[in-house]
Amino acid sequence: MADTSSLILLGTIGAAHGIKGEVRITSHTQDPEAIASYGPLSTDRPGLAITIEVARLQKNVLIARLAGIRDRDAAEKLNGVSLFVERAKLPEHDDEDDFYHADLIGLDARLDTGVSIGRVIALHNHGAGDLIEIQDELKGDTFLFPFTKAVVPTIRIAEGFLVISPPLDADPGEEEPD
Repeated sequence: MADTSSLILLGTIGAAHGIKGEVRITSHTQDPEAIASYGPLSTDRPGLAITIEVARLQKNVLIARLAGIRDRDAAEKLNGVSLFVERAKLPEHDDEDDFYHADLIGLDARLDTGVSIGRVIALHNHGAGDLIEIQDELKGDTFLFPFTKAVVPTIRIAEGFLVISPPLDADPGEEEPD
């Protein structure tokens, strides 16, 4: 695998589909079928590059035929392989409100007062929405915040920072719901 600092995760190969070597791919591109248009994709397996020959959307997963894979056994060996593309191959955004999640990694996270609270180290999505992870560089502690416009109202990639406006805690006199 190439230097991961310049790679963007586009998808992950899942289970084999059928007996002719097709695979299921979870695509992270805005248009799921666009993953096939990036040419050979780097992987998290040393020496392995993947080229998607044909892909079709079936419900919420992409069904793809890969170059050199023609049977179920070969397809099953690719289960779990992550697919990457060089950041330079992705189109630039015209709108300042559009960005790739990878562009946020390393940005200084500041409160609206300008005080730095750490650096962005990851963005996660566990099904209920995106979370942004901030690490305090002095203590090493990490904090998760909802990645919403209300909590992250300002993102200035070119200037190297974003603003975190933490949600207010519930009234300390209130009890947590059972």
